[in-house]
Parts: sequence; structure tokens; C-alpha cells
Amino acid sequence: MWSQFSCFRDAKNNAVLMKNKQITPTDREKVMRENDFIVSKTDTKGRITYGNQIFIEFSGYSEKELLGAQHNIIRHPDMPRAVFKLLWDTISQGKEIFAFVKNMAKDGSFYWVFANVTPDYDEKENIIGYFSVRRKPNPEALAAVSGLYAQMLDAEKQAGAKDAIDASTQLLLNFLAEKGVSYEELIIALQG
Repeated sequence: MWSQFSCFRDAKNNAVLMKNKQITPTDREKVMRENDFIVSKTDTKGRITYGNQIFIEFSGYSEKELLGAQHNIIRHPDMPRAVFKLLWDTISQGKEIFAFVKNMAKDGSFYWVFANVTPDYDEKENIIGYFSVRRKPNPEALAAVSGLYAQMLDAEKQAGAKDAIDASTQLLLNFLAEKGVSYEELIIALQG
């Protein structure tokens, strides 16, 4: 079972705030339709401030459960931590990024997306959050991506928690060097 949050009680009104929910991943896949676009916005800390109806549908969470929750509420354990570090490093520098991401719904099912994440700016050009649009990934790309992600996860496990991201990142960098492409070139080529 994979912990998605930790549990705590609000001292003022004694309400249990959703934080420690155990979700068991399943083999059930939800496949995005060709015209689907999952849209969400977060603040700079990754808390969800907006999610469209397709996001609600695929995640299995209600709007109330999503708003204010960390975006990693949908993180699938098959995703290497290094991919998210690359994503956060890129967008926090004011750049956009594309990535293939395997998400996990509230019921444990999964769905793959081809994500574009961009910073959201205020009128003074300060980053005030992030905007993500996800669409159906190229099915042919998923075999290559899931194989690479499995290798990255294995590198993370072998390295241990302290060095996991560095080990996984190095594996990705070696893969890109071997192919003679940048990360962006690889992702765009795979999506076609």
C-alpha cells in the first residue's frame, strides 16, 4: 500500500482532514480519449487551486477533495522521483516542460498522460503557480517510457533513499547521452 498523505485532526473543529489515505495500485488502466484535456493549476507549493471536469473524472476525486490538496495526490509509485525533480527544477526556473506521467486514481487504477507544465505569472512577472495541460500520450511511446522509468526506479531502490534521485538522474543522463538527444528532444520525438 502506498501512502499518499498523512492524517491529522483540525484542533478547532475536530474535523479529520484528508491526509493519510492508503491506496493500493491496481492493474486497471483508464485510457484518455483523443479529445480529452486534463487541466489543473497549483500554487507555488504544488497545492491544487483548479481542476477541470476531466481531471476530476480521471483522478476519481471530487473537486472538494482536490482543491487545496498537493498535486502528488495522484502520484503513481511507478514514477521515478527523478522525473518530478526534473519537472520542479525546470518550472521553478520559469521554463515549460513536457513529460510522460503515470498517475494513480483514488481507486488505485492508473492513467498515462502527456503533460505540459508551465509557470503562471502575475503582472510583475513573478511566478504565482503552475498550469498543467495533459492529453492522451502516444501509445507507442509508453513502452519505451515505462521501460526507462522501471530502470530509473530500480536505480533509486538500489541507491537508497539518500542517493535515489541522484542515481536515477544519472541513469537518465546516461540514456540521453547514449541516444545523443536532450530530454526535450526525446520526449517530443516519442510523442510524435
